[in-house]
Amino acid sequence: MAAPDYYTTLGVARTASEKEIKAAFRRLARQYHPDVNPGNAESERRFKEINEAHEVLGDSDSRKKYDKYGENWTHADQIEEMQRQGGFGAGPGMGGAFHFGSAEGFSNLGDILGQVFAGGRGDTVFQERRRPPRPQEIPVQVTLQEAFHGTRRSIRAPDGAGGTRTLDAQIPAGVDTGSRIRMSGGGQRTPTGGSTDLFLRVTVTPDGTFTRNGANLTTEVKMPLYDALLGGEIIVPTLGGAGVALRIPPETDNGQTFRIAGKGMPRMRGTGAGDLLVRVIVSLPKGLQESERELLTKLRSLREAAGGVS
Repeated sequence: MAAPDYYTTLGVARTASEKEIKAAFRRLARQYHPDVNPGNAESERRFKEINEAHEVLGDSDSRKKYDKYGENWTHADQIEEMQRQGGFGAGPGMGGAFHFGSAEGFSNLGDILGQVFAGGRGDTVFQERRRPPRPQEIPVQVTLQEAFHGTRRSIRAPDGAGGTRTLDAQIPAGVDTGSRIRMSGGGQRTPTGGSTDLFLRVTVTPDGTFTRNGANLTTEVKMPLYDALLGGEIIVPTLGGAGVALRIPPETDNGQTFRIAGKGMPRMRGTGAGDLLVRVIVSLPKGLQESERELLTKLRSLREAAGGVS
């Protein structure tokens, strides 16, 4: 079975920008996330495919390799080294030197290696010397609060020798679903004694108070009808801890949104933070006393007499 095309998986063109790829990933990840589709094996499979496609296309270096070598992109270094050498001496069972100009003539890297090392022990030597373990990726879930402040995780990662080791991982402030955190040298041991990099693939769990759109946050705050009519002040919760006082002007409509600059999510790359968008929900009074009813009745009469809109 042919390997899936990552661009097709995300539903983007091969010329898509980094922003378009990230937007497509977020949209599909929300649609197929296991938390949204509990027990749905097909959604879980699609979610894994979407994550894999984003991990490759979301990284500029791996995307270049994928665009050039397709499903063989993980072997790009080996292929390019073979190209630089211009060929190999004949191995056992080969009539002469083997040369090639590009990887396009082979269905996969196995075809290349099969021709280079056919009939001999070269394949084993090649793998030991030139094919380091692929970088490991481990999924990590964090809350929105943890994504705001940054957090640490104790990660158990395979050591490449059949066991595991425990690593202390720093999750930076501002991470979002789909963020990839590189832990240099945190992966499996290589034949040369070094280690591959380890990547943490982050998922930020939904929050009951705030919704997120990039670096911006949105929340809803209730306010009394009287303050909506006459103006007033409400205290808006923030992920930073302390609430922020927001002055509401008179005659504020139900559902009207106000922006508090710099109180959104910190930006993981760059400086500053996004904004906090506050949607006002006007709360109607309950249990009116008779005197209050009389005042409201009088107000309605005055508005009707003045031709006002109720």
